[in-house]
Amino acid sequence: MRKFQVCFNGIFIGLSALIALLSACSDTKKRVTSAPADAYAQSAQLIEEGDSADAVINELIEYQNLIRKTLKEPVPILPLQRVLSEEEKQVQKICMQDGTFLQFVKDSTGKAYRNEVFGIYPARESDLTTAHKSILSQGPCYRVEMYNFAKNITTIALVSVRQARVFQAAHYVAMQPELPAHLKQLAIKLAVANARVRKALGVKPEEKDALMADTKTALNQSRCERSKHLCVAPTFVKDQKALWTIVDLTDLRIAGLRWTNLGDTPTVTTTFASERRVQNEAITNCFCKTETRLQRNDWTLNYMITSNDGLRISDVAFKGRKVLDNAKLVDWHVSYSNTDGFGYSDAVGCPYFSSATVVAVEAPKVVELTEQGKRAGFAIEQYYRSEGWPSPCNYEYFQRYEFYNDGRFRVAAANIGRGCGNDGTYRPVFRIALAGKSNAISEWDGNAFRPVSKEGWRLQGPETRYTNGAMLRIGSDNASMRLVPGNGQFGDGGRGDHAYIYFTVDKPGADEGASDLPTIGPCCNIDYRQGPEKFIEPQPELLANRRVVVWYVPQMKNDDTKGNEYCWAKARLVDGVYQTEAYPCIAGPMFIPE
Repeated sequence: MRKFQVCFNGIFIGLSALIALLSACSDTKKRVTSAPADAYAQSAQLIEEGDSADAVINELIEYQNLIRKTLKEPVPILPLQRVLSEEEKQVQKICMQDGTFLQFVKDSTGKAYRNEVFGIYPARESDLTTAHKSILSQGPCYRVEMYNFAKNITTIALVSVRQARVFQAAHYVAMQPELPAHLKQLAIKLAVANARVRKALGVKPEEKDALMADTKTALNQSRCERSKHLCVAPTFVKDQKALWTIVDLTDLRIAGLRWTNLGDTPTVTTTFASERRVQNEAITNCFCKTETRLQRNDWTLNYMITSNDGLRISDVAFKGRKVLDNAKLVDWHVSYSNTDGFGYSDAVGCPYFSSATVVAVEAPKVVELTEQGKRAGFAIEQYYRSEGWPSPCNYEYFQRYEFYNDGRFRVAAANIGRGCGNDGTYRPVFRIALAGKSNAISEWDGNAFRPVSKEGWRLQGPETRYTNGAMLRIGSDNASMRLVPGNGQFGDGGRGDHAYIYFTVDKPGADEGASDLPTIGPCCNIDYRQGPEKFIEPQPELLANRRVVVWYVPQMKNDDTKGNEYCWAKARLVDGVYQTEAYPCIAGPMFIPE
C-alpha cells in the first residue's frame, strides 16, 4: 500500500497530521446534506414500447405516484427526497412560501408544472453575490436547488435561517442541477431492467457495475438533444467498449443506446476509502467554506474550492491594482460523437456538500514558476479525480492559475484522461470577470484593434489574426491588457485551444454566473452553443461603458495513438504492479498587461 500523503500549499503531510489538521479546521456543528434531485414529467410514460423490463420497478411506480400527488397540491413542488434535519425542513418551508422561488411552478392559467427540490446545502461564499456576502456571517444560510421539468429551469435560492427569508434567488433557463441519490438509483434500475441493454451486453448487468450514472448527457434525434430533457447515461464496460444507456428522466424511459471504444487498458482499483474520507473532510473544512487569502510577490488574491465551479480566484490585484474580479471553471463538456451528439457534462468542485461529479482530491497547491531557469512567478494548482481513475469511464481534471512577476497571468485547465472513449472532445467552460468600472473590448483585424460594440462570440480558427500572439485587447479604467489564446506556444504540451470566446455584460443583479452555476450547457454541441450564449441571445446588449465578462471555451480532441497520446491516461504493468501513464491536454488564455 502506498504511503498516504496530501499536499497543503505545497507541504506534504501524512495521515496522522492530516487528522490533526481536520480537527483544527472542522466546524463544531455537523450538517446533513445530499445532491440535487430530479422528478417525473407531467405526461410521462413509464417505459417506451420496445424498452421492456423483466419486472415491475417498484421505485418507478412509487415515484410516479409521488409526482401525481404533488401536482394536485396548492404548491406543486416535490420536497427533497431524503431525511432532513429540522433546520433543513425550516429552510425548505421558507422557500415554499417565497414568491420569487415559486415564480415558475405553474403556468399562466394556474396549471401545475412538475417541480422538485433537488438539493439543500450549507451556503458558502461562492454561492453569494457581493451584495449579500455579509449575511453569511449573521448565522446559518442554505442553498436550495429546484428543477422545473416542463420548462427546463433550475431555480436556486439562498435562505437565511436567522432572518427566516430568501435573500437571493435566480432562475436559470436551460440549465440543470446534478442528480440526487434516488434519481441516480432510479436511472440505474431502468438501465439494468431494459431488454435492449441485456441483449447488447449478452447478460443482465448488475447495478453496482453502472458508471457515471448521475452525470448529465444528451443524444441527438431524441428529447435529450441539446439538454431539453434531463438525461443521464449509466454506462457499462464490456471488454474494450462501453455501452451508454441514455436514460430520459423527464419521460422516465430509455432514449437510446450507444457504444464507445475504450482503448486497451485494464480496470485498476486505486482508492483507499478511509484515507480518502479523512482527506475529503479536511479539504472541505479548510478550503471549501471560506476564501483563503494569498499574498505573494506583487500579487494579492483570494481562492477557494466552490461547490461545482472548480477553484475560484477573486479580488486579484497586481501591485495594488485590481485586474480581475474573479475567475472559475464552470463546466467540462465531453462529447464522444459529432453526429449522434452524446457525452457528459461534468462539474468539478468540493468533495462534500457539493453537486460536483468529479471532486477535489487534494488541497490547492502553490508552486513556483520558472522561465529559462529563473524564478518567474507562482501558480495555484488543483486536481479533481474520479475514484476509479485511470480505469475506463473515470476522469481526472486539473486547474492552474499562473501569476508572473511582470504582471502576466493565465487561466488554464487540463484533462488528464481517461474518459469513456478514445474519440472524445473536451470543452472546459471558463468564466473570467474583469476588473474596472467598465471594459472596452477590441479585436485585431490585421492592422489595428477594432472595437467590439455588442455582446457576442468569436471562434479561434485558421483565419484568426494575431499581433504578437494576441487576439483581443481589454481596456480597464486607465490600463489595458491583451488576451493571448493558446496556440501551442506555452511550453506545456498544449496543441492549441481552438476556443470559443464570448463577451457578455457583467450584470451582478441578474446573477449571470457570479454565484455557483448549475450545468450551464449541453455536453455535445459542436458549434458556439456551449452555454454562455444564453447570456447573449436573443438580443445582444451594447458593451460601451459596461463591465464585461469573458467566457473562454477551448476544444481539445483526445488521441490514444501510441506515441501521440493526448487527453489520455492508461495503466500498465511495471515490475508486477500497475502504474499510470498520463498524457494531459491543457488549454487556457494568457493575459498580458500593456
